[in-house]
Amino acid sequence: MARTDAFKVEGVVVEALANQTYRVELANGHRLIAFVAAVAAFSAILATGPAFAAAGIATPWQMNLQDSASPVMDDIVWFHNLLLYIVVAITLFVLALLIIVMVRFNAKANPVPTKTTHNTLVEVAWTVIPVVILVVIAIPSFRILFVQLNIPQADLTIKAAGNQWNWTYSYPDDKIEFTSVMLQDAERMKLNPPPPRLLGVDNPIVVPVNKVVRVQVIGSDVIHAFAVPSFGVKIDAIPGRLNETWFKATREGVYYGQCSELCGKDHAFMPIEVRVVSEQAYATWLADAKKKFALDGSAPATAVAAVKE
Repeated sequence: MARTDAFKVEGVVVEALANQTYRVELANGHRLIAFVAAVAAFSAILATGPAFAAAGIATPWQMNLQDSASPVMDDIVWFHNLLLYIVVAITLFVLALLIIVMVRFNAKANPVPTKTTHNTLVEVAWTVIPVVILVVIAIPSFRILFVQLNIPQADLTIKAAGNQWNWTYSYPDDKIEFTSVMLQDAERMKLNPPPPRLLGVDNPIVVPVNKVVRVQVIGSDVIHAFAVPSFGVKIDAIPGRLNETWFKATREGVYYGQCSELCGKDHAFMPIEVRVVSEQAYATWLADAKKKFALDGSAPATAVAAVKE
């Protein structure tokens, strides 16, 4: 269904239509269709109110990264903002140079062009300054890569196996295993509150807050990718190869991710749901899960362990 959000500013009406398209009506009645662009997107955000990232999930018209819920994601958000400042500064500098050239060195203002072929100072500057900028970018980049790849002593290990088109999760230390499948609309509506469409699952991952979780990732058929944006986690699940990553959730809540590698016709229906709970709630869930998801085969794979908040 097409959106009908609209607002007026100084005689200009901006209406958000379907497919990220906008109708702009000027005071004199002229109309035009403008496809998504920075100005139009910003206008639509103003019309619908602040669009801040919600914990654990992306929101419509969101401009920034999802709210961080782990130390690694904190670093990624900080680095993203640093790069944004650098890019904006470079863009404004180049824009200023272009304006100066157009104003001072056009044929009318400068009918006799200079015959200068080189300038040592300028040539040294445009070589050294980019190198300095790249070094400023590289140092924190290498540090963040090291933090992501250097897995600390884990409090909990989870093995995530990507299947076409669901996830199988194992807790090796506790000898439990279960399959996580996306909820259909009819199943979602039975829950209160219903989870987000295309993101809710029947059996979510459950982890305790403020604990280091090692995630071992593998593909059982084709290449998948395990990704949870709020934790700064994204790693390929490759058949025959065990990859590892980690996270430490610092806030309780429900966090969502998806398979991020094209893996077949139902690639879009492989959500990841992680519930971060208190240690007491985790102990309760684990006791229930050991009865329902035991690896000895006594528990059906479709059983659902209750998560008590």
